[in-house]
Amino acid sequence: MSAVVSPRAAVADEAVLVARDLAKSFGGVHAVQGVSFSVEAGRMVALIGPNGAGKTTCFNMLGGQLKPDRGEVILAGQAITGLKPRRVWRLGVGRTFQITATFTSMTVRENVQMALISQEDGVWNPFRPARTRYVAAADALLAQVGMREQAERACGVLAYGDLKRVELAVALANRPKLLLMDEPTAGMAPRERVELMALTARIAAQEHIAVLFTEHDMDVVFAHSDRVIVLDRGRLIADGAAEAVRQDPQVRAVYLGSGATSGGH
Repeated sequence: MSAVVSPRAAVADEAVLVARDLAKSFGGVHAVQGVSFSVEAGRMVALIGPNGAGKTTCFNMLGGQLKPDRGEVILAGQAITGLKPRRVWRLGVGRTFQITATFTSMTVRENVQMALISQEDGVWNPFRPARTRYVAAADALLAQVGMREQAERACGVLAYGDLKRVELAVALANRPKLLLMDEPTAGMAPRERVELMALTARIAAQEHIAVLFTEHDMDVVFAHSDRVIVLDRGRLIADGAAEAVRQDPQVRAVYLGSGATSGGH
């Protein structure tokens, strides 16, 4: 029997994120069809599926890049459906991307400082250079991700695994309630993947952050997820504990058993 859950059962009493009946079409293509799930504080939840499953479309509706055709997104009890990405970010949704997004000519610390400054309404202050602001707060975030000693190095010279840590620090700068991570270990060596996801899980538990991530590496998914949500052709087909989902016949038929090694959007 499949681990499919109903929309009502998918909503936890103390969920940080609740997605209810999300739907999005592009022309005649139904990218997401009536998807409902929740993510609780301190939990690592993976969103997986084969090519064309609807993962990225779902992420973009949660982050404000796309407005759903139907359904609602609720963050810590507040409806955020259809809000612009910056507004969603300021309400407590952090995000990392498959391709790292840092300012390569700026130092590690300055990248985090810019994220901290952007929380304010007045970003620009001609009487106070950006590099002098939030130094202690930036260094605290860098220490949290193991990058404090490299604070003064330019991001452009960092190893890729270190860039991913900087990006995580930037995503944590707005003290997120929810962290969306799009293929966080893409391009990383196996050891770096394990270290980054273990670090993320530790921070999520300590800071009570709900984490929803997509990932193509099934070893990473099943090693670091409290729950796994599976999409197939825009529909939710399974939502449950990692091992239960791994053994689910429908999941194995449409994804794991297909021999696929990478998820789609």
